[in-house]
Amino acid sequence: MEQTKPSQSLPDNAYRELKPGEEYVPMMPADAKPKEVTPYSVTMGLLMAVLFSAAAAYLGLRIGQVFEAAIPIAIIAVGVGNMLGKKNMLGQNVIIQSIGASSGIIVAGAIFTLPALYILGLETAFYKVFLSSVLGGILGIVLLIPFRKYFVKEMHGKYPFPEATATTEVLVSGEKGGNQAKLLAVAGLVGGLYDFAASTFGLWTEEISTRMTAWGTLCADKFKTLLKVNTSAAVLGLGYIIGLKYSAIIAAGSFLIWLLVVPVVGSTATGAGMSPEELYQTFGRPLGIGGIAMAGLIGIIRQSGIIKQAMGLAVSEFSGKKKAETNVPRTQRDLTMRTILTTLIAALATTFFFFQFGILGNWGQTAVALLIVFVISFLFTTVAANAIASNPVSGMTLMTLILASLVLVSIGLNGTAGMTAALIIGGVVCTALSTAGGFITDLKIGYWIGTTPKKQESWKFLGVFVSAATVAGVMIILNKTYGFGPGSPLEAPQANAMAAVIQPLMQGGTAPWVLYFCGAVLALVLTGIGIPALPFALGMFLPLQLNLPLLIGGLIAWFVSTRSKDQALNKARMSQGTLIASGFIAGGALMGVVGAILKFADVDWKLTQWNSSNAASWVGLGMYLALIIYFAVHSLRAKKEE
Repeated sequence: MEQTKPSQSLPDNAYRELKPGEEYVPMMPADAKPKEVTPYSVTMGLLMAVLFSAAAAYLGLRIGQVFEAAIPIAIIAVGVGNMLGKKNMLGQNVIIQSIGASSGIIVAGAIFTLPALYILGLETAFYKVFLSSVLGGILGIVLLIPFRKYFVKEMHGKYPFPEATATTEVLVSGEKGGNQAKLLAVAGLVGGLYDFAASTFGLWTEEISTRMTAWGTLCADKFKTLLKVNTSAAVLGLGYIIGLKYSAIIAAGSFLIWLLVVPVVGSTATGAGMSPEELYQTFGRPLGIGGIAMAGLIGIIRQSGIIKQAMGLAVSEFSGKKKAETNVPRTQRDLTMRTILTTLIAALATTFFFFQFGILGNWGQTAVALLIVFVISFLFTTVAANAIASNPVSGMTLMTLILASLVLVSIGLNGTAGMTAALIIGGVVCTALSTAGGFITDLKIGYWIGTTPKKQESWKFLGVFVSAATVAGVMIILNKTYGFGPGSPLEAPQANAMAAVIQPLMQGGTAPWVLYFCGAVLALVLTGIGIPALPFALGMFLPLQLNLPLLIGGLIAWFVSTRSKDQALNKARMSQGTLIASGFIAGGALMGVVGAILKFADVDWKLTQWNSSNAASWVGLGMYLALIIYFAVHSLRAKKEE
């Protein structure tokens, strides 16, 4: 039988809801036999997993946000394939992207929790970071697969998949050729060298603030009012991809803390002797923690109906109502329920032994810890998968840590042993939720294009394994080089929040419950008036200098995509800007890792005295403006497709 050739573009019903009786036929129909898993696609996927795991770990520990690796990996896959003269690469490129994108989701799970082990001075090791990451990743995969058909097929056109849409468009356009890989490489070089010059050589400051001026210093000291901007190319690119709406909500949360809460508290006797930064740490961050936790709870309540509906499809599979796999179209063929159940049992058994012999040493406490991991991972998996555009992993993990800490204390486990156990539990759960939220994006890409879900699911395990090993190694190097927490270039904001929450619970101290409560109430009010609580609370929690450049990046995205009355031209400019932003992110983060390795090797090229001068701040402002102009001008040079 002759192989059906894929079409050159997505069907017109790819992004909309289907009419009654209408079916979605992917670019590569079910009767096609595309190349998917090959030595080339697996090798490229693993290479991307290693590179982007290192880059995402550095960036995430620095700014508290992990950039989504799927888009730049897809661009690289397309570019390399074109340079090598390969044809009909759609199926293989999806596998490359799916394996490689394991990097971002594993990094998110690891860096949101596990650096707290170092911050709290607890005993840790490579195997603890690796096993918590890899076991959480495996749980996230196997718990999501039964819900795949619900999210990607049954709800077709009803859920937005912004990252999956962008990645799919890159892969589809890649079949037609183009200069995307070249543009990405140039942007990566510009962003990488820019960040490297600032961080490694100190040619200009990585952060500018209103303290550069005399009036700014006066405002900070007397009125506790301060503005700061991180000048990194990577953070600017991240803001562009996030977009103006989301970044504006994040910035609004930050402005509430820095321009209202900090000055007001600073004017009282309680905060009179504190700097704006100290006021933020003491009063602002706990408000953000409460808001993030409540946003996660709201997400669970809102999605309870989805769990029930999706479970109906899963139960029908487990009960054997859909038997013969040969009758299932290739494009809807998943791993068998027998395989999923076997893998789930093996993962839980390994987690049990890991907890018993590596962490706890008490059979009863280990059983309770395993129960916490399984129940919360299962319950929150559908929430994470449904939070397509904004996965509230950090908020749900905070809830997990609070719950785990309270339960562990009630069974007699506290102190340093209790903190270690709670953080490892949180690390496993956080990685499971991050994996579920990220993997649904990969599966939607495959659904639109027409790859075989079973192959994506099978090889995702390998991507998770390699990414977990890379993250564990990079985290150890970065900790020895910089350390984590306030005062370090690697602030690890989420992990600091985890440490701040868990320490008083386990050591019998006091926690700022009133501030947590106020933050939670604010999240409820925001939800009631229709403002997304999670990004607003994240803005309250993250430092101002990391939120303002996100807003600047979002403004650039708005600017380049609204200059013309021709919407096709605006779309082309926005897409070109996305490529440049992806290059900034990848180049800046990768050069950051290079800088960390140099510092780890005691290679110090930084012009410390110059970098600490006010003149270096003004040079930093000038270079940042030049970078913004480069970004906008080259985005506006895009031409619409004929």
